[in-house]
Amino acid sequence: MNMFSVPNTTYCKEWGTTDEARPMPSQTFLTGYMVSLACGALVCGVAVKSLRPKALRQLLQDVGVAMHKVAKTASEIERKIFHLCGLLVPLIYQLLLIHGYSRSFCVSIVWTITIAGAGADVARIHVPFVRDNWPLRSILREGEQNQLCGGSYFSLGCALSIHLFSPVIAMTSIIFLVMGDLCAALVGRSFGQSICSVKIGPGGKKSVEGSAGMFLTCLVFGCTIYSQVHLREYAVVIGSLVATLTELYEPFGVNDNVTIPILSGVALTFGFARTYSCEPARNPLLWYS
Repeated sequence: MNMFSVPNTTYCKEWGTTDEARPMPSQTFLTGYMVSLACGALVCGVAVKSLRPKALRQLLQDVGVAMHKVAKTASEIERKIFHLCGLLVPLIYQLLLIHGYSRSFCVSIVWTITIAGAGADVARIHVPFVRDNWPLRSILREGEQNQLCGGSYFSLGCALSIHLFSPVIAMTSIIFLVMGDLCAALVGRSFGQSICSVKIGPGGKKSVEGSAGMFLTCLVFGCTIYSQVHLREYAVVIGSLVATLTELYEPFGVNDNVTIPILSGVALTFGFARTYSCEPARNPLLWYS
């Protein structure tokens, strides 16, 4: 039996008929989706990088960004474009799976990369030579100069997600982190408090517009990833809402690069488990295992 298929047997009558049930995302679909998403991100990244700073600022003004927000928005775009590289994680994970590598092998690889990356980041903080020659100094936030950078937390979040959840849920939670957080930052920076003046989040530093942008982004990606899954909306809405609230409030005082994929993965797993509660074989904990 194909590892990416679930037999269409007795279906939960509480939710729908057997004819309405659809298979989980197929191997071919997921591979095509991840490749298309990564290629689209690459094209967007190259297009933005090819713009001169003056042209980028003019473009932002043309799409309605207020004059006093243009400079900060342009700077944020420069930082966030690099974050699109995070889409390589679900892409490579999927490619390894379809080429016959086991999930445990993928988990070992991602933990090795995470530990090595965190070790290099610690060296950046404490070893002057490494700090002075760090290749990504230009995109570090001011608060990251003397502490672990967001990349280390991102790698940890990916490792935990891949370790804890079934592959498709891990991939989705990482996409929620990369694309959702990117849209929250860019929309919030560009249009925050221009429509709704209410300040939200700790210290009133977040905006309704940014959070709405993240929720809708996660919702769109979730619904398209699970387009072959019956009643996907239930789990995807829960996962998107949890990801948005996690980005907004940063619970437990932990960096949201860790908490977003973990908590949204838990929410997606719960949502699909609830949907298929009377059909144990369809429980997401068993997907692709």
